[in-house]
Amino acid sequence: MDEHNTAVKAVASQVEAFYTRKEPFRIFHGSTNSTRIVQFDRNKMLDMSNFNHVLHVDTDRKVALVQPNVPMDTLADETLKYGLIPPVVMEFPGITTGGGFSGVAGESSSWKWGFFDRIVNWCDVILPTGEITRASPTEHPDLFYGAPGTYGTLCVTTLFELQLIPAKKYVELEYVTVDSVSAATSAIQRAMAEDTHEYIDGIMFSLNRGTIMLGKLTDAPSSPSIKTQRFSRAWDNWFYLHADSVTKIGKKNHVEAVPLTDYLFRYDRGAFWTGRYAFKRFYTPFDRFSRFLLDRLMHTRRMYAALNASGFTQQYIIQDLALPFDSGEEFIVWVDKEVKNYPLWLCPLRLESESAIPLHAKIGKNPKQTGRLEEANGTAASQSPADSGAESSSAHSGPQYLLNIGVWGPGPRKAEPFVALNRALEAEVKRLGGFKWLYANAYYTEDEFWQIYDKEWYEGLRKKYKAETLPSVYDKVKAKEERVPISGLRGIKTAMFGGTSGKHLFKK
Repeated sequence: MDEHNTAVKAVASQVEAFYTRKEPFRIFHGSTNSTRIVQFDRNKMLDMSNFNHVLHVDTDRKVALVQPNVPMDTLADETLKYGLIPPVVMEFPGITTGGGFSGVAGESSSWKWGFFDRIVNWCDVILPTGEITRASPTEHPDLFYGAPGTYGTLCVTTLFELQLIPAKKYVELEYVTVDSVSAATSAIQRAMAEDTHEYIDGIMFSLNRGTIMLGKLTDAPSSPSIKTQRFSRAWDNWFYLHADSVTKIGKKNHVEAVPLTDYLFRYDRGAFWTGRYAFKRFYTPFDRFSRFLLDRLMHTRRMYAALNASGFTQQYIIQDLALPFDSGEEFIVWVDKEVKNYPLWLCPLRLESESAIPLHAKIGKNPKQTGRLEEANGTAASQSPADSGAESSSAHSGPQYLLNIGVWGPGPRKAEPFVALNRALEAEVKRLGGFKWLYANAYYTEDEFWQIYDKEWYEGLRKKYKAETLPSVYDKVKAKEERVPISGLRGIKTAMFGGTSGKHLFKK
């Protein structure tokens, strides 16, 4: 801890110097899982890339002390040494602890535990003035509950205490075939109400075929007939392709045992299914042998680097949307008509209180009327251990639920129709009472943005903690008007030779 504390003091002095000069800065982590085109000025950044250690695992209390730049695969590896695992682990191994906290991340266990920030007991932060302090449910609670979703525009995190749960060897995974979106949402709600699974998510392969995947932690398969299935090796099939192959209308549900880390990072190879578009873009056969040969380039760390360096984010729709359950089907029908990209990802999300909503986004059929969650967003009301850390001021008697819908695929190549389609998608999500994740480009005008998110609350926090010299969250996430040159070769070069160094993120 002495080395950590010394490093924190050095960063705090940098932050104080920026504040004294009234100069904005951004935080550099060495990589990014944002699909926004990101470039750093070395003179206006904090380098937090070395804050990448798990400092301690307490097996009695089942908690870990984790620095913000620890990626999910390192976090899992370190905690598994003690037979423990965080209850929420993001599906891409390069997503960091700090990124999951400040960017609000959900996974297939989030129906039970909420977003990743809800497994944080407390975090140490540096305020924009350079002051070092702690944020928790009892110390600076407004900052503790307010920082998630603000993308580092309120403070700099330096250490987290994370909750852990006992790990098991496998996830026993059942694939429930569905023949419509309504059947899919009903299957998800039914599984939440039963409360017998740790993990729930789904894939729609078309408007009338999909699968809901239900996972249970186990040390051994429940039946000798259940086979082990891997997804992490170069010759393994990509997860979504495997799920597609076992999803057959009229056939009994497929069940298999997946090693725990293979399950947690099952979408890494191929980045869900977006990797297939690289094969199409470069006229490469999309078969198992080609995927085997190119496997090194088809993991998310290198794919994100290539995406950022190539400029292809200006031609691909990559959006995560959260909507009330009763709006989910209507939205997917809209996507089917206007975007025409499949597969789509489904993931239920638990919100046990209003403070769990990023940036206090307004949710409901008419977002102008109320910022409070409406009834009937879900049928499950089971409680999880995460409730013990929830603030006592919640006005709700039980948790509420949203449906995360992932829309990822090619869009128009020309700028004007591409922006128009993204804006239409944003408007439809707003009309249906939902909001979007801001790791991706936001095409809202500033007025449109603050019709969804709570500007008065956010600016109040910025003023209280003297964060007004930092870039605002809108400035940070809005799509840049100027286009960067598209270069597939630059993307390939970055993936092959510099995909994990972060050098491509600096301004020339």
